[in-house]
Formats: sequence, C-alpha cells, structure tokens
Amino acid sequence: MRKALPTGSLESGTRRDRALGDRPEATGTQGAQTLMRGLDVLEAIASGATDLPALAKQLGTTRTTTHRLASALVDRGYLTFTPREGYSLGPKLLELGFRARRDMPLSKVAHSHLQRLAEHTLDTVQLGILDEGVVFYIDKVPGQRRFEIRSSVGDRHPVWCTGLGKALVLDMGEARWGTFFDARGPDLTPPSPGARTTWFDQMRSYAQRGVAFDLEESEPQLRCVAAPIRDASGTIVAAVSVSSLAPYMQPERMQTLSRDVLETASAISAALGWNAQASIPAGATAR
Repeated sequence: MRKALPTGSLESGTRRDRALGDRPEATGTQGAQTLMRGLDVLEAIASGATDLPALAKQLGTTRTTTHRLASALVDRGYLTFTPREGYSLGPKLLELGFRARRDMPLSKVAHSHLQRLAEHTLDTVQLGILDEGVVFYIDKVPGQRRFEIRSSVGDRHPVWCTGLGKALVLDMGEARWGTFFDARGPDLTPPSPGARTTWFDQMRSYAQRGVAFDLEESEPQLRCVAAPIRDASGTIVAAVSVSSLAPYMQPERMQTLSRDVLETASAISAALGWNAQASIPAGATAR
C-alpha cells in the first residue's frame, strides 16, 4: 500500500524529475523555463511568501504547479517545509552561501587586510559591494570595544546614508548620485529642506579626497570612514570602512582613520591588480 507523504515532500523520484523539467522528452526551452520558475520560488520565499497560496499568487502559477516546484526544492534541501508554518529557505542554500562567500576572490584577498585594520583601530571593519542599487555587506571583522556594531554579513542598506555606499559611488556622476539619494528606505526620516544640497556638497568633497564618511545618517551616534577598492581596470568594485560610536569618532580621529582606511583600500586594490601610480581616477588626488 502506498504511503502518504507529508506536504512539501516528493512522492517519488519520477515526480521530482517531472517538477524540475528533467523528462527525457522535455526540450531545452522547457527545462530552462522550469529552472527559472524554481528560482522564482526561492526568491519569492526569500521575500516573505511562505505558504502555497501566497507563492502561487506571486508567481502567477497554479497551486498544483507551485506545489510541484516547491516540493522538488524541499526534496533537494533548497527549501524546508514545516506544517502550519510553511516554507522557508533550506540548509542547502546556507551551504552554498558559505561556499560562495569562501570562494569569492574579493573576500579571500581582502579578509587579512580587514583583520589588520581592525586590530590597529580596535573598531569594526566592514567590506561591501554595490548590488542592485544598494550596499551589500560581504565581510565584517568585529572591533574590540565594549559594544557591538549592529550589522551582519548579508545586510543591505541604502547607498546615500552609509559610508560604504558613498565610497562605492564616488566615481559616478551627480545624476547617478541623485538616484541614490532619492532611494530612501521607508524607515528613514525624509530629507529636510536643503539636505540634498548639503549631501551633494559632501559627495563632491568625498570624491576629491577619495574617502567618504557616515556622519550618523544611518543611525544616531554611529559614524564611519570608508574608501573604495578598485580592480585592475581602476573600476570601484568594493569599499572598506571602519565604524564606531561618536565618542571614538571625533573629527580629528576621523581624519587619522582616513589615512588608515585609504592604505587598506589601496593594499586590497593592489592585490586585485590595480596600479595606483599608473591610473589615478578623475577627481581623485595621488596619495
């Protein structure tokens, strides 16, 4: 007698093959479409859709099709299903995420430099990249103060209010800066009159010096100094920052930290193949 399987599991390997478009007669196009639908399921769950009706609505597919896709992903460990709670991202994604982070050349090259900077400054050091218009944090070395900066690898934050974000866009024109300034998160206070002008003035200054500050724009009492990291072509591919609370980040120390952060950014850039003497970006000064 055939046993009933719990929701979220596969009835058989055949069902899994059918759900993933792995039938011998399936065309390449059908297989690609099924793969894309499976990725859509993962992204929908990552964005907060956890039950079958919500998934089907977001994907625009029938519940039967959605259930087949989700069940196949549960079987492979990419999703987890819990009765009365629904779907969540599974352990296989966590495993792949750690592998991706481990194998990412930038992280490998940068981490030892971040550690040395954190040991030298005693403050939290972070590494970020620009991803889909926001800052994506890919590494963090905690400081040695008696407090912890509330950030984690994998966090995403608006460009305009973070030191990392500003450093990442220093080479971009003012028109692009404007798009980042206007992309303000829902939890942040709307800009006051004149804030845009002040922000642009600061960005022009940062671009000339090659270093950017967060002056409590992202969080009260939190300040940071950040600098861009360049690849062999001279393109900004990441940024490094030192963050601490305002008492440890008075203007004089921020100027001193600017040199330290710039040196670290330059060392990482050199490891990525950038020759600072051969190519000095427009608007920047030789250091």
